[in-house]
Amino acid sequence: MSRIGKAPISIPSGVTVTVSSSNLVSVKGPKGELSQQVDADIIVEQEDNTLLVKRPSDQKRHKALHGLYRALLNNMVVGVTEGYKLEQELVGVGYKASNQGNTLDLVLGYSHHIVFALPQEIKVSTTSEKGKNPTIILESIDKQLLGQVAAKIRSFRTPEPYKGKGIKFVGEQLRRKAGKSAAKK
Repeated sequence: MSRIGKAPISIPSGVTVTVSSSNLVSVKGPKGELSQQVDADIIVEQEDNTLLVKRPSDQKRHKALHGLYRALLNNMVVGVTEGYKLEQELVGVGYKASNQGNTLDLVLGYSHHIVFALPQEIKVSTTSEKGKNPTIILESIDKQLLGQVAAKIRSFRTPEPYKGKGIKFVGEQLRRKAGKSAAKK
């Protein structure tokens, strides 16, 4: 069996999980509500304070979906209780980030500003302290949406390998390359 798939999902107090007849799983918690349509072959059972994901057979497709849906449902439970937070930093001279509500305004060395409208499910805040790189802080209950938006923001100026300039995640280790002078020796 899938090691991830067979692990039960513990449901904390204050969280309600409902599984409809059409396999639509809804999770409601203190931070909000999320829902996920589960494949018809996968069985989702709720026992006391745990959620179990089971598969009908050992087909390759069923094995793949088993672990996938268990991980998605666990991310939903964690999201509605604790939420998710991602931090990105802008490395480069003159790079700036500011936000007005859910609109992010980026200055990334291009001839124009990049104005990016974020979905309502995501809360954004920006900080820029003297002597430190500007940071973008994204918070949401939906891990999938948060990662997708963070990847989109990063794509505006991906970090380059020589100086490391660009938008990177806080704590991310970049693969650096030596410049031209190292090749001549």
